[in-house]
Amino acid sequence: MDEGLAELLYRVVMLMGDAARRRSGPDQRLSTSQLRLLGTLEEIQPATQHRLAEALALSDPAVSRALRPLEAEGYVAVAVDPAHRRRRLVTLTPAGQAAFLAEGKPLEEEFRTALLAAGFPYERYLADTHRLAALLTPAPSGRPAREPE
Repeated sequence: MDEGLAELLYRVVMLMGDAARRRSGPDQRLSTSQLRLLGTLEEIQPATQHRLAEALALSDPAVSRALRPLEAEGYVAVAVDPAHRRRRLVTLTPAGQAAFLAEGKPLEEEFRTALLAAGFPYERYLADTHRLAALLTPAPSGRPAREPE
């Protein structure tokens, strides 16, 4: 069966998740999903909960559920946005930053190093994947955005 791009990308994501789970030992405190959330938050913080959901390609309720244990463990802080009382601002705490640097960053670097050692064009693939994500991200009109000319 000829696999299309979407199917191959899905398969790659699943294989990467499997590899991350195999790499993590019994002493790893955070799941790969939690590390992904912390890593995304590190890049865009402070962020509204909605903006974090968009960046993770998750629903607002899914992010709300994911934040609860991280907040309880002191990895993130969630507060009411003083500029808009209905919004919640999410920030990484020093403990969350330390946990991500101890567990998430090494995983990212290990993956990158392994791909480069295998001769995989990591930087090109990363750039192409960013372009693809930008193309597929819906514009405010709800349609996929077009690539700038």
